[in-house]
Amino acid sequence: MLCAKVIAIARLTGNFIRKESMNFDAKTIEFKGLNDLVSYVDKNAEKQLVRNLLKLLPDAGFTTEEETINTKGKVYNWIIDPLDGTTNFIHGIPTYSISIALYEEDQPIIGVVYEINRGEMFSTYKGGEAYLNNKPISVSSRLHLSDCLLATGFPYYQFDKQAQYMELFSEMMRRCHGLRRIGSAAVDLAYVACGRFDAYFEYNLNSWDVAAGAYLVQQAGGHILNFDGGDEFIERREILATNAFLDEEILGLMRKHFNN
Repeated sequence: MLCAKVIAIARLTGNFIRKESMNFDAKTIEFKGLNDLVSYVDKNAEKQLVRNLLKLLPDAGFTTEEETINTKGKVYNWIIDPLDGTTNFIHGIPTYSISIALYEEDQPIIGVVYEINRGEMFSTYKGGEAYLNNKPISVSSRLHLSDCLLATGFPYYQFDKQAQYMELFSEMMRRCHGLRRIGSAAVDLAYVACGRFDAYFEYNLNSWDVAAGAYLVQQAGGHILNFDGGDEFIERREILATNAFLDEEILGLMRKHFNN
């Protein structure tokens, strides 16, 4: 099965990243922009992923974070982040992941997120369920924000909406059990899919950050929205992932504080 082969490829690249983390020299990092870091590990991991995924679907296109390749396939297109959580990796914080999504036309059909250091492989495919290490998972069933644990991310270079965002963040803190900022959007979404987080929101993300994780949430019974409640989360570069019960309560707060 194709998804099983993608999982094997993710695991192989994860082994490379884990090995490199043991002797990583922070002096080798490069800056793509303000607070936007990259290392040889990102680039080499991406090349390895692309090389192996091409063997599965030679005519598929690629959207990649490090732009080692960017092509458009007629039917199939991979969207990959070879190391989601690069800043964590560079600083020795052990939460980072590989994110791989496969789209057929404009619809996802495979999503894989591999949280490398915990050895947790989240996966899903069209017609199947969402899985964690081959065991079915689902979103949480909590109904009220006051009972929930949420995740978010902080802007690191687009600060024009920072004041609105912090107002929203402040009210969210008062209304839920807590807010977490892990540093990998793919992991945040995977955690919503398996019920560890009840919702997650962030803006200014790219397709490779969210494509696989968003599909996991949907396949696990959750909802993926933009901040207006629509479904154009990639185009709008803003995402709200929920367990499907919290949509209106969270969207109400977003409309109150985070005007677009």
